[in-house]
Amino acid sequence: MRFTQYLIAPEIKQSLKELGYKKPTDIQYKAIPSILKGEDVLAIAQTGTGKTAAFVIPVLHLIHQRKTSKRSEGIKCLVMVPTHELAEQVSQVFTTLGRHTRVKAYPLIGGTNQDPQIKKLTQGVDVLVATPGRMFDLISQGYLKLNRIETLILDEADHMLALGFIKDIKDLMRHIPKYRQTLFFSATINPEIKKLAYKLVKNALRIQLSPKDPVAKNISHGVLFIPMDDKRFFLERFVKENPDSKILTFVRTKVRAERVVNAMNRVGIEAISIHSDKTHEERKLALTKFKTGGIKLLIATDISARGIDIPNVEFVINYDLPEEAENYVHRVGRTGRGRNKGQAISFCSPAEKETLSTIESFLTKPIEKLHVSKAEHQETIALSNEQENDWRKLMKEAKQGNKK
Repeated sequence: MRFTQYLIAPEIKQSLKELGYKKPTDIQYKAIPSILKGEDVLAIAQTGTGKTAAFVIPVLHLIHQRKTSKRSEGIKCLVMVPTHELAEQVSQVFTTLGRHTRVKAYPLIGGTNQDPQIKKLTQGVDVLVATPGRMFDLISQGYLKLNRIETLILDEADHMLALGFIKDIKDLMRHIPKYRQTLFFSATINPEIKKLAYKLVKNALRIQLSPKDPVAKNISHGVLFIPMDDKRFFLERFVKENPDSKILTFVRTKVRAERVVNAMNRVGIEAISIHSDKTHEERKLALTKFKTGGIKLLIATDISARGIDIPNVEFVINYDLPEEAENYVHRVGRTGRGRNKGQAISFCSPAEKETLSTIESFLTKPIEKLHVSKAEHQETIALSNEQENDWRKLMKEAKQGNKK
């Protein structure tokens, strides 16, 4: 089935055509008809399968059809997301696909001046994509009313629960109409998520696209056993051997992110980091530089990069293995988006072997082991600019010592 055959507004079909979207993905094919009928949907699908468009397309159609003028008549759809970056990304998808419609979408996030946000809300918004903190701030101040919500969407629900937003989700129910359409989208399902989902949805259509291998088939992934102190040399070599590729590198902590950036800068590789200690503007700038190709190496923590759709990421490097096994799937899913192919490589130190076993148990299959000979290992260290700089520094110090 093609998008041209769907009973959606011609303005949306025009946007899909301009973007080159002809056929729906599996999740879109299964979710769109039910959402158009006004049914509740509980959708579980791998990252990178097109979940966002699966709810954006039908919601755009429903709001566009009901609007009688360009002016908003109150917020009709609320999308709750866990991070600033995801809020802006989802809002942009609404804006891009709805460019020819009368629907106005807006991201509401913390860490920025609230005055422009209040002004925007006053002017009228149809779709609000929000993180919980700023949303509840403006509700308590009386600037935000959600009493006309017709559709509630929880996106990346598993991540929201992992970040402790379950109380916020429950508190939200006091501010929105009891009778509404609820769409619940998540990459994974566990007993806690299932319990929450069935409290929110009514007679929902359950869509679960969960193949035996949770890693998408167009992503090849393997693991390389490297001592912790040598990881920077292998990352340096990999970046230099793939100079034109976008490489998204995951680390365990904010401190590690800065250390890896500094290590790459020392060897002449421009890198930028994204994590929760960065301001909103710093994180936004980092993503923009990486998306546009201004910088080819982005160092990220799980919290900041989860759910973000960055076009044409050829490689994902797990510099540190994730502590949560599920995050492995989310990390490697940043490459190989849609129908593109991608590659992911994990650096595993001796101390991380137990973590690797846990990840493989979650995947229910072993990860391909990539072999590096002793000679190749030594060569990687010897080729490093850091080693060269150290050698030159020692020679310089030796010469100065002889003069004395």
